[in-house]
Formats: sequence, structure tokens, C-alpha cells
Amino acid sequence: MNRNQVLPQVELSAEPSALKRVDFCAPQSYRGAGFLSISDMPRLAEEASIINSGDGFDWVVQTHFEDSPGSEPHQILELGLKGRLHLVCQRCLQDCAVDLDEKRRFILVLTDSEADEYPVEDEEQEPLVVNQHFNLLETIEDEVLLSLPLIPKHPDGFCEPHASTFGEGSEKETSNERENPFNILKNMKKN
Repeated sequence: MNRNQVLPQVELSAEPSALKRVDFCAPQSYRGAGFLSISDMPRLAEEASIINSGDGFDWVVQTHFEDSPGSEPHQILELGLKGRLHLVCQRCLQDCAVDLDEKRRFILVLTDSEADEYPVEDEEQEPLVVNQHFNLLETIEDEVLLSLPLIPKHPDGFCEPHASTFGEGSEKETSNERENPFNILKNMKKN
């Protein structure tokens, strides 16, 4: 690729179906933005406790080519995600709104072997294997799923632990039984 070549920039459609087939192998850069509702991402919908009409994610995608010393320029994909999803709070077992605001940066590669050779130490960007029919919608959904908290919960002080979460109802019974393990021996000695 000629370093002085001006590449065309393609505007991505905001339609979810159009995001399922993007040709990242073409010598052009892309940009686009839109909104994806929770129902557009079925794996994410399975995680949601409830789905409100406004729940979903605004996305912004932009690609560009960066020079790399000693080799051809690499295509870089920058992805921004911002939105809300409702999950079950693991403290009170009620619905909990989780807001996400994430930015990701990928270096686009054509083969798995190129991705394997990419240095693991690079925390700023990770390799993403692309092809002529790349499913960008699936990648956006993957990044949202990876950004979800492992243990969703309300901020501290907002909710109280649910009684069944820690077995509070049976705690008093078990504490009496476990009061002193040698009480049985004590009673046997008296007899």
C-alpha cells in the first residue's frame, strides 16, 4: 500500500443487519455510529433481568491506518460503547441498572497466526482477526458482555442483603447447634 495514498472512508449503516457483514479487508477506512437495543443482541438479552425500552448501547466505530516500522501500515479499529443494562443485584436480588462507558482499540489482522504472534504485553490494543464478511455486531455484543461486572450490585448503602442470600433465617438455629461442640461429651460424662 502506498503510504501517500488517500483511502476512501465508508460510512457504516446503523442497521444491526448491516453490521453483520463488514469488509474490513478492503483498502478503506470506516466510521459509523448508532444505537443497538438489548433485543438486537440475543446473548446480552439472556443476561438482562428486565428490558426497558431505553436500554441498549450507543456505539461508535472508526478505523484508520497507522504506520508500523518495518512493515505495511496496520488498520486500527476504535470502538466506543455507552449504555445501560439491567441485571440482578447479587446483594438484594432486585433489578440493578448497570451503566457502561467503554472504549476499545483493536489492531486488525487477517489470520489467527498473526493474532498469535501479536505481543501479549500490549494492553492498549489487542488483535482482532477480520475477513470480508466480518460480523461487527457480534464483536460489539462480545465487548459489552466482557465489560459486565462479575458480581453486579447496587452501590454501597443503596440496598440491604436479601435474607436468603446469606441464610439469615437459619443462622440462629445453626448457631445454637454449633455453640459448643463438646456439650454432647459433657452430657455423656454426667450420665
